[in-house]
Amino acid sequence: MMRTRPLKVALLGCGVVGSEVARIMATHADDLAARIGAPLELAGVAVRRPSKVREGIDPALITTDATALVKRGDIDVVVEVIGGIEPARTLITTAFEHGASVVSANKALLAEDGATLFAAAEKHGRDLYYEAAVAGAIPLLRPLRESLAGDKVNRVLGIVNGTTNFILDRMDSSGAGYSEALDEATALGYAEADPTADVEGFDAAAKAAILAGIAFHTRVRLDDVHREGLTEVTAADIASARRMGCTVKLLAICERAADGRSVTARVHPAMIPLSHPLASVREAYNAVFVEAEAAGQLMFYGPGAGGPPTASAVLGDLVAVCRNRIGESTGPGESAYTRLPVSSMAEVVTRYHISLDVADKPGVLAQVATVFAEHDVSIDTVRQQGRLDSEGLGGEASLVVVTHRAPDAALSGTVEALRKLDTVRGVASIMRVEGE
Repeated sequence: MMRTRPLKVALLGCGVVGSEVARIMATHADDLAARIGAPLELAGVAVRRPSKVREGIDPALITTDATALVKRGDIDVVVEVIGGIEPARTLITTAFEHGASVVSANKALLAEDGATLFAAAEKHGRDLYYEAAVAGAIPLLRPLRESLAGDKVNRVLGIVNGTTNFILDRMDSSGAGYSEALDEATALGYAEADPTADVEGFDAAAKAAILAGIAFHTRVRLDDVHREGLTEVTAADIASARRMGCTVKLLAICERAADGRSVTARVHPAMIPLSHPLASVREAYNAVFVEAEAAGQLMFYGPGAGGPPTASAVLGDLVAVCRNRIGESTGPGESAYTRLPVSSMAEVVTRYHISLDVADKPGVLAQVATVFAEHDVSIDTVRQQGRLDSEGLGGEASLVVVTHRAPDAALSGTVEALRKLDTVRGVASIMRVEGE
């Protein structure tokens, strides 16, 4: 039966995502009410610039006092889409204290201090839902948290940033360099005016922390995630990957150790075989590949950002939280019972693609191979190609080495030793090979 008293919703932030949330609440009001069992009422919208015209929103609902809004006491659910650490953290915990549940899209806050939010939600018997924090409209967190709750997830491998995927896709498909591809992404609106959070991997690292925490039932913070951006990826790296039957993607990788005693979380560019499902993810799309013990391999794919996709995820959480309010229950909270340590990048075991600029003379390959052997890094393939120097003469060569699986610490030691060889002019690039 439909409950006549509406559930009151406070919206914190009315930018691209917040305005779309408000629009969907208004245009699909009847459907949402039918699904929830009660009508929704937008009770207030906290913004920074109240003078801005916001189509479809009653100006009487606009306020600059977000704290007063979440303290009202009659608010059932607070939707937080302002982002950042503060004032978002204080506003969310204040909302819990005054009886509201929370739906958030704030990946940075959840990765930085999710434990504080979960503790506050549990203390006050309220929900904290955050599907929109990772991969936009793709139903990902709820399947990990609920559908796979009876399974054991061993690995999560994904493309979780649309901007970087667009850049790498353009570099691969058109032969463009990094700067040229970034300019195109900016012109099309995929990249922000300041793209640092995307291209340096901060955005993906926050999402990796959230994914690892849910997948492995342990607390993983942003500082635990090894992070490398894609600014050093060159057209030569893309071409070399193509010769190997691979493509380059910025990947978020969360793994359980083989002995089950620790986990790792990392973000970095990597070569993956063209046969892997993630290799076909184009443009600004996201995809996440999950490997579970019983369910096997699962892949989640779709638009990972933008107003409508992110708002879709927010509304899905809003419906679930409102149903819980009516039923006087709460959904699953934080699950961190395993308390597994997060290992450093030095302990990660994977393959590597290393490109060296070397002197083109006899004995160089033997010297290089000796350095790899001394550091217990086994070589899989070697490709050497001579080239002319700046004066049009010979004497230089490009040496590409692909290793078997080895610990990252062993690779670091190998690279440092290679740099000390007189015959090695420089280490042009180092890239991991994943997904095989």
